[in-house]
Amino acid sequence: MLSLLLVVGLLVAVFVGFNIGGSSTGVAFGPAVGSNVVSKLTAAGLMTAFALLGGWTVGRNVIETMGGEIVPRSEFTLIASVGVLFFVGLALLVSNTFGVPASTSMTAVGAIAGLGVATGTLNDGVMLEIISWWIVAPILAFWVCAVIGRYVYPYLDARFAIDRSDGPLVELRTDGGFPRPRLAESTTRRELVGMVLVVAIACYMAFSAGASNAANAVAPLVGNGAIDVETGILLASAAIGVGAFTIARRTLDTVGNDLTDLPILAALIVEIVSASIITFLSYLGIPASLAVSATMCIVGLGWGRATRTVKLGDAVRGEGPEVSVNALAAETREVRPMGEREDDLLADDLFNPGTTGRVIFFWILTPSLSALASYLLFAFVPL
Repeated sequence: MLSLLLVVGLLVAVFVGFNIGGSSTGVAFGPAVGSNVVSKLTAAGLMTAFALLGGWTVGRNVIETMGGEIVPRSEFTLIASVGVLFFVGLALLVSNTFGVPASTSMTAVGAIAGLGVATGTLNDGVMLEIISWWIVAPILAFWVCAVIGRYVYPYLDARFAIDRSDGPLVELRTDGGFPRPRLAESTTRRELVGMVLVVAIACYMAFSAGASNAANAVAPLVGNGAIDVETGILLASAAIGVGAFTIARRTLDTVGNDLTDLPILAALIVEIVSASIITFLSYLGIPASLAVSATMCIVGLGWGRATRTVKLGDAVRGEGPEVSVNALAAETREVRPMGEREDDLLADDLFNPGTTGRVIFFWILTPSLSALASYLLFAFVPL
């Protein structure tokens, strides 16, 4: 029979996965739902399937790291596992309270590190590698998208911009007695290809989210042997799916509506770069934040797009116009020469250093608080 403590641990794991599904579905499928390519129900189903695929494949590496390499498996007693998962759930609460997308991966690692320090079993080498990637990944995301925004995006926008017409993409033709799909009258083939790409990349984003986040829900329970890795992945994926079908409806509305001011092309670039970085880190077994990478991609793309109006050296030194992600929304079908002033790229009502600084502050604060609280719990409370 299951012990009461194990039942509590499983319930906390489900709670964590539930919230991950609610938030990650909006990030992955916001552009697709916002442009009316797929319904919320379809988005939830695709999110569940591809999160399971990501967790079942490369996600195993992250579970292995968090469940037995940061601290030995022997330290994951059942009550310690419940404590670690509690701090992950607490991070979600802090994130929702302050409206900042805190990283559950970073917070979970912080809680495990606190346990390791309290028991003197922390693997310093593994922890240093993880922290190093936490620093490198956002910087890499920013600069990859900054280069794209400054040198490549204007040409992509002029040539491959994806516009969404009103009405359905396809319709059923019933003449001849047998219904068959065809393009709607207002749909161009270019638009259809673009919308297929939107859905495909959203599925890739869901795969990346499953690969990175399944460990956040179940790694401690897998580490102590309470459940095996396959059961853990299925449990986490099911919980993510429940969140996708329920609370994700609100996040899909929010993200979808917010991203309507951001061209679909820009959203796709952000999703491809951020998902690729997280999938690569998951393959290496490094728990990292999809939200952090995606946000830095948006900032980098906006910065690169707006600083086309100045020389690169001046932009790096902070000389030039205020940088705004709204610069991405400018209609620029005609590419202007580098350094030529573009007044429509100077909007400064979305990205500003103060807001970005506040978000980064909370990204550092939440795992730090998690590590400290975990240390105090396991060092001074007899469990």
